[in-house]
Amino acid sequence: MSADEWRPLADKDVLLARAKLLQDIRLFFADAGVLEVETPIMSRYSNTDPQLLPVKVAYQSSAQAPAEARYLQTSPEFAMKRLLVAGSGPIYQICRVFRNGELGRRHNPEFSMLEWYRPGYDEHQLMDEVAALVKSVLPEISPQSYSYQQLFLSHLNIDPFTVDADELRELASQKLDLSFQDQDLSADAWLDLLFSHVIEPRLDGAVFVYDYLPSQAALAEVERNAAGLKVARRFELIIDGMEIANGYRELRDPREHRHRFEQDLKKTGETGRRADAYLLAAMEHGLPACAGVALGLDRLLMLQCKVNSIEEVLSFPFTRA
Repeated sequence: MSADEWRPLADKDVLLARAKLLQDIRLFFADAGVLEVETPIMSRYSNTDPQLLPVKVAYQSSAQAPAEARYLQTSPEFAMKRLLVAGSGPIYQICRVFRNGELGRRHNPEFSMLEWYRPGYDEHQLMDEVAALVKSVLPEISPQSYSYQQLFLSHLNIDPFTVDADELRELASQKLDLSFQDQDLSADAWLDLLFSHVIEPRLDGAVFVYDYLPSQAALAEVERNAAGLKVARRFELIIDGMEIANGYRELRDPREHRHRFEQDLKKTGETGRRADAYLLAAMEHGLPACAGVALGLDRLLMLQCKVNSIEEVLSFPFTRA
């Protein structure tokens, strides 16, 4: 360890900006009548999303007791939905979340998340509220909205709802100037690659993307849109090429919920991860019609402070923790 590695990486101006950001967010939701809540960070159940690797910890009830597996939350989503079912009304939470394998210029394994749920809202109403919150922090932004299909048609001249994996492999080889001929990926994986490496960097300012493929629904409702296309009622907010928020018109069907958990667990292939039985039991009692969103606070602070690395807005990032 070098002589100055004990020092924080975020300077005092950034610490003050973070404190002000948290204060402003709380005022925003107080004015909107949204209740702040807290839920457990550690749980006996993990998420099931194969794209999100949880941090596993060992809990002992005493020094002599055998260790029991627990998981640090990748999101407060499941516990917050249990509150919604119990009648909490609109709620939000500012909390720490943990994700294995995420370390880089925009990623830290431990980071701050703002998550909130609005009973009675659809995803477009929630997009409006996300825009209002972000604009209160970044007054210069004026978000534009495009469907997932629109962006692929305008930037790559392909329809993501009809293109196949072979066509996408060839397109990736052309657009990224690399050979992918030996890669056997799903159509969704190719679309993710093209979106993140070709489309996202071309998006100027703030952009909402909505109406994703049904196969990319996660826990969003899947329904037909105004054009009759079957879509996932999901959105993302991207600012200057960086994902800031991810939201859904929330899935409410308990059978479909269980089915998606089971499909996810088959893809992970990891022993020990289980579907959250508490959430599934709550879903049987009826989640109110609602929309929810998770927003990365550290990334929002990066934009506000005009810095390029997440380490610059963290007191002690993973490299110094």
